[in-house]
Amino acid sequence: MIDYQDVLNTIYQEIIQETEKGDIATYIPELANVDKSTFGIHLQLVSGQAFSVGDAEKKFSIQSISKVLSLALALSRVGIDLWDRLDVEPSGNPFNHLSLLELEKGIPRNPFINSGAIVIADMLVSLLEHPKEDFLDFVRDLTGDDTIDYNNKVADSEMQTGFNNFAAANLLKSFDNLNNDVADVLDFYFHQCSLEMTCAQLTKAFYVFANQGHCLKEKTRLTKSQAKRINAIMLTCGFYDEAGEFAFEVGLPGKSGVGGGIVALLPNEFVISVWAPGLNEKGNSKLGMQALEKFTTKTNQSIF
Repeated sequence: MIDYQDVLNTIYQEIIQETEKGDIATYIPELANVDKSTFGIHLQLVSGQAFSVGDAEKKFSIQSISKVLSLALALSRVGIDLWDRLDVEPSGNPFNHLSLLELEKGIPRNPFINSGAIVIADMLVSLLEHPKEDFLDFVRDLTGDDTIDYNNKVADSEMQTGFNNFAAANLLKSFDNLNNDVADVLDFYFHQCSLEMTCAQLTKAFYVFANQGHCLKEKTRLTKSQAKRINAIMLTCGFYDEAGEFAFEVGLPGKSGVGGGIVALLPNEFVISVWAPGLNEKGNSKLGMQALEKFTTKTNQSIF
């Protein structure tokens, strides 16, 4: 029997002694104000038990982690037709590169690079009567927590500095892979990325992917097949050009965000979220990656 609390406590003590904590994502001005020494972990077992250490109850901007949730909502509505507009291959490039998008005629490599997530945002703008409100309700319902909300200052900050995303959206539009107005799609996309959640809330949101499409309330949100496929894309594409390294070191499906959060899971077993705002050179949480490698090594629990 694994003493999960002891494992988390040990990892916490090891990680907080690290002197190299990475760099804050300053290109989104509102994110530059975060304390780099913040660190928290939350573990949710599918069996029901939960364990925390550190700053697991502090809210942070989940950024690209939200792309998994928007994909889940779109896939649950659109089904397999969703894949007519984007692919499921690793990009091998940073999340915001545009060269492949032009080369491959407006079909994003996967739903987790920015261009792919913008296509998903376009689908949701078409599908939902009140896109921002309805997406927020979806996330709140997954977690059973009505305190989750957008950080409008972060959304505005991204709108003011998101030139690369405007370029991606206009390029998608030029290839007829964006149906709505660019401004409307990016307004939704920037709000989606500005969602603030704690590590504890993140694990609850991602429980659906560890539990074969059933959320914490045991309500069916995805088919078993859809959950499996989203997990597969997280494993191969969840960390952009560091996805192979994460699979090699950690061995779990997961997703990172430039806010310093990472969430990962072992199907039918657990979901674990970490937050350490300092990023490595690939844009993933430096200490979060280390913490998750320690977790799967100490518990001997991964998909491999």
